[in-house]
Amino acid sequence: MNLYAITAIYRFEMARTFRTLVQSIISPVISTVLYFIVFGAAIGSGIQTIDNIHYSAFIVPGLIMLTVLMQSVANASFGIYFPKFLGTIYEHLSAPVSFLEITIGYVGAAATKSFIIGMIILATSFLFVPLNISHPVWMLVLLIINCITFSLLGFIIGILSNNFEQLNLVPMLIITPLVFLGGSFYAIEMLPSFWQTVTLFNPVMYLISVFRWAFFDVADVPLIYSFLATLVFSLICISVIFWIFKTGYKLKS
Repeated sequence: MNLYAITAIYRFEMARTFRTLVQSIISPVISTVLYFIVFGAAIGSGIQTIDNIHYSAFIVPGLIMLTVLMQSVANASFGIYFPKFLGTIYEHLSAPVSFLEITIGYVGAAATKSFIIGMIILATSFLFVPLNISHPVWMLVLLIINCITFSLLGFIIGILSNNFEQLNLVPMLIITPLVFLGGSFYAIEMLPSFWQTVTLFNPVMYLISVFRWAFFDVADVPLIYSFLATLVFSLICISVIFWIFKTGYKLKS
């Protein structure tokens, strides 16, 4: 394992984050605060509680996941697309660095950024609603896992994208709807039976469900399903990345 290569990529990506602090961290936090105001105050006045949890508190895990998943995809996709766009990716490919080390460097940096944003949003949420986290250790573990998992997805999107439009189109048309329809702002049981069945095919729902369990000890689906869904999704992403580097698809052309 070439730790020097991993550290170099990681430090470069983290340095870029702090050079664009407003865009990378402050902007998503402000957007989430607006969600708190709109959903917590406006809609929360009509929906008092869900599963005996005040609505303003109920949406906190969903809001954190909404921002963290979007930022994980965005950070990882842009991180690998930019060197591909400039042509500097060939320096990585010609260097004695494996695909695993390149992936760890870029995905690790993207996941770190998302984790920082998630923790800032969590701290900000205490300004709007009192929270008592039932499983704080599991909450941190799950947050880290979700940051890594969707950073892997973003890494794939960044490699496969041919231009900046495609880089932004996939998260906008796929990731955002999946998060909004994954129970971010409601319990699955509130949906009609048909849409409950449809939601079971949404992988993001399992991530949000287990993350909400860490907060309030309630979940829409059994925890084992959520952990299995996360594991399968991560393995698929890692397999795709391995195949891309093995074949050079979208990297050497």
